[in-house]
Amino acid sequence: MFRSGFISLTGRPNVGKSTLMNTLIGEKAAIISEKPQTTRNQIRGILTTKDYQLVFLDTPGIHKPQHKLGEKMVEIALRTLQEVDVILFLADAVAGPGGGDEYVLEKLKSVTTPVLLVINKTDRSGMARAQELINHYSALHTFQGAVAISALEGTGTQELLQLILKHLPEGPMYYPEDMVTDQPERFIIAELVREKLLQLTRDEVPHAIAVEVVSQRNRPGRDLVDIEANIYVERESQKGIVIGKDGRMLKEAGRLARLDIEALLGVPVYLQLWVKVKPDWRNKAGSWHSLGLDLE
Repeated sequence: MFRSGFISLTGRPNVGKSTLMNTLIGEKAAIISEKPQTTRNQIRGILTTKDYQLVFLDTPGIHKPQHKLGEKMVEIALRTLQEVDVILFLADAVAGPGGGDEYVLEKLKSVTTPVLLVINKTDRSGMARAQELINHYSALHTFQGAVAISALEGTGTQELLQLILKHLPEGPMYYPEDMVTDQPERFIIAELVREKLLQLTRDEVPHAIAVEVVSQRNRPGRDLVDIEANIYVERESQKGIVIGKDGRMLKEAGRLARLDIEALLGVPVYLQLWVKVKPDWRNKAGSWHSLGLDLE
């Protein structure tokens, strides 16, 4: 019997949803950052074996929004809860319980979908602390199972997969067996550039950054791909930070992104990055689609 289904990864920002999905599917489909609210689109990661196909939906962290883009991100995350077969509620074993957890759990009361409790970051907290948190959260909500994991190291993920499969129906293969994400190549390239900028820039800049790949073409007669991308910020002062003194910040972001893009494409890449100002773009819905944000 072949099983298949859709699994939502939900929880407050920065609990490790993207890291977990990437670990489970064995590929980098979603970017990772220590900064919260890194994920903007709903990103699907696909794990296929001879016995099952699991489609993981990595959604934006549920949080109190500060702008219209944030409002839309939370709307998508909440809507997903009604559209899947299993919900994974992730909690951070290091940070511990917080008001954001209670907000998410309150929203989960209105859904009939099976919810599994996943305590993440046990590599840093230890298993004793993780068990304490399983007891804590289990008193707040009725879960259909609980597991402590380290998404970063992969510890406990096989046990998690077995819990998920218990709640999945018999079903078809929704995607080709060799597909690991439904995101277009250009989107992943743009996200890899944004990831490096998130890692390198100051706290006041990251969420004002968007990246758009404007061209991607094979250079005639050579095993080389030319890529041009625009990096958008909201203020001139942010543009200066992203470029850095003597262009060093932008060069380093480009160097790191190029390495990941070459691994993705399997060929050498010539990457050109341009920084532009698009004032207050996060509050302008018309800007979202042009920047590759699929927020419908």
